[in-house]
Amino acid sequence: MPTRADWVLDSDASTLSFISTKAVNIAEIHSFAMLEGTVDDDGAVRDSIDLASVETGIDIRDDRMREMLFETGSFSRATLTAMVDTEMLESLSVGESHSAAIEGQLALHGETVPLTFEVVVTRTGESGLLVASRKPVVVNAPLFGLAEGVERLREVAGLPSISNAVPVSFVLAFEAD
Repeated sequence: MPTRADWVLDSDASTLSFISTKAVNIAEIHSFAMLEGTVDDDGAVRDSIDLASVETGIDIRDDRMREMLFETGSFSRATLTAMVDTEMLESLSVGESHSAAIEGQLALHGETVPLTFEVVVTRTGESGLLVASRKPVVVNAPLFGLAEGVERLREVAGLPSISNAVPVSFVLAFEAD
């Protein structure tokens, strides 16, 4: 088992999804295709989301989200930073899981907001970890300066409403470097 290892995110084996709710009762699941991340040997977490990699299943909606909501020309990435207990990571046996509340910061659209992530960490092998959200994290668009973008999307789509509260879930696979 690696000790004091750096952990690198396996983007192909990881998912980060979010739910948008429009017209009060219509919920849709979206995701991001491009994720990067590390956990260093001191427990510093730095994960990055390429916002241009948003995938909604509808090309024009992807384009509108990039341009009107995320404004990827100016704000190309969202970044999560946090600290984790490396002793807990190192003490897990293969197949063993541990629940934790991780305090972190999400930087998105020029704003940085503290968030708590309820996670389950599982040792998947001698050099593998899986970190999954135990509860969705609710990202509130106004806290990140995204309310105007949500309103622009609502107008262009001719919808009566789009929720500013967005539940986010993730499953992140890490390999020891």
